[in-house]
Amino acid sequence: MEEAKRTRELESRVVEKVGEVIREIERAKQADQVICTLHSLAVLLFPIDSSLLSGSIDERFKDQIVSAKVHAANERDDWWKAFYQGAAFPTLARVLLLDIASSWLTCFPLSAKKHVYDVFFVNGLSTEVVQVLVPCLRQSCSDVHDVNTIQSNVERLLVLCLLDNGGVLKMAKEFSISSQSKDIINERLKSAVSRVAQIVTSIPDKARLRAPPLLSSHLFFKQITIQLLSGLVERLAISNRSDMDVNCLFIGEIFSRICRRGSSDVLLIEVTPQILRHVRSCLSSNSDIVDRDVFESNPESQFWLKIMEAITDPYTVERISEQLLHQLATEHASDIEAYWVLWILFHQLLQRQSSVRSMFVDKFLLWKVFPVCCLQWILQFAVLGCPPVTNSQTKGHETNGLFDTVQRLAAVWSKRDFVQSAPVEQQAYITAAVGLCLEKMSKEELDKTKDVMQSILQGVSCRLDSPADLVRKMASTIALVFSKVIDPKNPLYLDDSCNGESIDWEFGLTTTEKGPLSISNAEKQIDETGTSTTPMLTKDFTHTADGLKGSNVKSKSKKSSEFSLVDPDEIIDPATLNYKSVSDENDDEDASENSDSSDSSLQPYDLTDDDTDLKRKMSQLVDVVGALRKSDDADGVERALDVAESLIRASPDELTHVAGDLVRTLVQVRCSDTAVEGEEETAEEKRQRALIALIVTRPFESLDTLNKLLYSPNVDVSQRIMILDVMTQAAEELANSKTMKPKHQTGPLISTISEPQPWFLPSNVGPPGAGSWREISDTGTLLNWSNRYERELPLNPGQVKRGKTRRWSLRSGNIREGQIEWSQNKFPLYAAAFMLPAMQGFDKKRRGVDLLGSDFLVLGKLIYMLGVGMKCASMHPEASALAPPLLDMLRSREVCHHKEAYVRRAVLFAASCVLVALHPSYIASSLVEGNLEISEGLEWIRTWALQVADSDTDRECYTMAVSCLQLHSEMALQASRALESAESTFKAKSINLSSSLSKGTIKIPYSNVE
Repeated sequence: MEEAKRTRELESRVVEKVGEVIREIERAKQADQVICTLHSLAVLLFPIDSSLLSGSIDERFKDQIVSAKVHAANERDDWWKAFYQGAAFPTLARVLLLDIASSWLTCFPLSAKKHVYDVFFVNGLSTEVVQVLVPCLRQSCSDVHDVNTIQSNVERLLVLCLLDNGGVLKMAKEFSISSQSKDIINERLKSAVSRVAQIVTSIPDKARLRAPPLLSSHLFFKQITIQLLSGLVERLAISNRSDMDVNCLFIGEIFSRICRRGSSDVLLIEVTPQILRHVRSCLSSNSDIVDRDVFESNPESQFWLKIMEAITDPYTVERISEQLLHQLATEHASDIEAYWVLWILFHQLLQRQSSVRSMFVDKFLLWKVFPVCCLQWILQFAVLGCPPVTNSQTKGHETNGLFDTVQRLAAVWSKRDFVQSAPVEQQAYITAAVGLCLEKMSKEELDKTKDVMQSILQGVSCRLDSPADLVRKMASTIALVFSKVIDPKNPLYLDDSCNGESIDWEFGLTTTEKGPLSISNAEKQIDETGTSTTPMLTKDFTHTADGLKGSNVKSKSKKSSEFSLVDPDEIIDPATLNYKSVSDENDDEDASENSDSSDSSLQPYDLTDDDTDLKRKMSQLVDVVGALRKSDDADGVERALDVAESLIRASPDELTHVAGDLVRTLVQVRCSDTAVEGEEETAEEKRQRALIALIVTRPFESLDTLNKLLYSPNVDVSQRIMILDVMTQAAEELANSKTMKPKHQTGPLISTISEPQPWFLPSNVGPPGAGSWREISDTGTLLNWSNRYERELPLNPGQVKRGKTRRWSLRSGNIREGQIEWSQNKFPLYAAAFMLPAMQGFDKKRRGVDLLGSDFLVLGKLIYMLGVGMKCASMHPEASALAPPLLDMLRSREVCHHKEAYVRRAVLFAASCVLVALHPSYIASSLVEGNLEISEGLEWIRTWALQVADSDTDRECYTMAVSCLQLHSEMALQASRALESAESTFKAKSINLSSSLSKGTIKIPYSNVE
């Protein structure tokens, strides 16, 4: 009772003294008076050397400074406690932070500011100081005080107290001192710890934008984390259990709040090296196998464990564990080091809290995506439950946990919906998890699991049907691991890439989070026309084209001629037609002469009949068709494929009549049955080149047959894909071909009376095709009274000018070279024949044909071919006519919302091609004329691309969707400009626009322009 009474009396004296100081400050007229008043209180609380202030104030106040009352050390400590633990400090702090800071502080000398102003905050009770300073960061506007000055002063004091003088570490010590008289931490102390931690971690959010950089979230959290970790050795020396607990409670609260505010990476960058250094020291000091007792008995291990036990927020535990795994991978921790780091922090939480175990074995294996090394650590710690050792007989006691984990992983991995909808990175991650678990199992253990074998077989089967090479590689890898478990001596190799001893569980992928779309990994490519294509899409859709390009290189080595479209009017020397055969014969004669001269004696001539010399060479297309139909004659089929393309490119007269039969025969021939083993791809390439040549030379006849075969029940999926591939490549070849046409000559609309040439030249009047006049020299006398001119005249009808070369041409010989121009892109003429029949009936289910179901590969190829067709007809009138039906096809829900990402990528590609192909002036004219079909189709592209970019799980799809939106915005901008130009023209001509124009809108993404 006496102690409490004495404490109350001391607190009343302190409050009375503070009241006197405040009244003196209010009556002060000079800054020196304020300094002397604050000094009179400061010397009662802190050990201050008054001589440091005498040189910075006026002579009239020096005696007052020197003669100030000073307490003894014990009495000063009692006053300090009563001042900060009572109501005196908050009362004085309000005057210091508001009145003095706005009115007098700028007049204080540096020594006075440090010893009579800052000292109340720097040398005070940190837990109380921070509760007074932080609320002033949100000081409201006032007419009495300068808010900016107050806030800048508070920010300066926070940096000074918390960062420069280790204020956060002082708080941890203060909390441990306050709990020394108690055996357990009461609820009041817990509430105070939580409140102070909340205030400290809220400082970066409450600081102004112009605050010091040290108060930014990154630097501030980094500094306070370093402070708390730097006092680790001192806290390990604390013998009192309650002191250790309250320290860990405060640090755990600080760490939890930091993670809650999104800076878990900043925290773990500092924490991970510290704990990893501890684990490495324990491992290095124990040369033998390290047991759990080594870590359980270590005080530092206990300290880290208590910190994790103090963190009760599940979200914080998840963020810490997730960032810890990434940081361990960054620090290149070994498997044994990573295991013991996880064991120190989480082994008790894993046993006591079901949420932590679910986080490791469910969320981290099925929902998150980590590097493969982190996946191995998760399986070793949470599933196997034993450290990784070289002895294979040492296993953890969590065998049932391994079986349950394998069953859950295999059940998810085997679902077809997961293959269709999950991102490729997640599929690769779960595939690696299944494979790593299978590697830890034996055949006997696999037999004990339920439905694992069936799930694995089902998952392998559905992945082998995928168009993505990476997904098929996952299936072959799991099949290899599974076969090694069943029969180690007979592994099953479904892919050549799995021949190595070690398996690449990363599958060549880098693990990145989807997050906001930073298209860097993007991972996307824009071709010449501006169409968005991705590497995966290009790889999927143009695999056949790449094969054809490679085959062309091979064909050059075999001296097979490479054909291209030539000008039918080109001048050809007949002597060069047989040049190749003549040169070959000369080469053979030279070789035989050399061989004869090199031999010292005559060699007998081999009269053995050579069957290859007796085989008749095919020179007619009818013979080619007949040979291809004889499937039992493999040699005949091979010879027919060898000459088919060259004969087709020669474009004989009979080609028009046999084009349909030849197309059907080439599609139905089975190259794999007739070709020699190992040369199937070469025969297939020859067939596809022949089909491309047929489509290019006779488009209408060939396309009519191909479109009928496309939906015919008599062809299989591979043949349908081959048809679409050759149509795609033929369209591109037609778009890149060149033809000659007469150049349009524009003459003057009004003739002039006087000719624009000198008067002394003859008149230009003459027959069409006459050349220009030129002066000729005369051999007469030097004095010539006139000049002589001549010019070339065209030949008379029926007259033939003979020469060494002849022009073979179907056009008139009267056209001169200057009247000819080259015209590119022959595709628009045949665009409708390419696209319209292929679009009809795509959604009908026929016998053996189900494009919207099992034949999604054919559907993707079809849409890709239509997109290429639109790109080849870009800026031509045909593109405007073909765009509406193509958009109607793409807008159907079964197509644009298809389960397979392969089809969705094709739809995005085709939509991008439509945006590139349409001319802005056509879009503007459609709006002027009230044609809403185009406007609605383009608006659907925008809204659907936004939806894909926002919610699609496939990375290639949403990167392509963003590129599609960029193309749409460019198209809308160009159309808007064309529309404004049209409006200005109509206004100039006083023409009223159609009222339906207002109904059509083209929206530009991320803007308010319509």
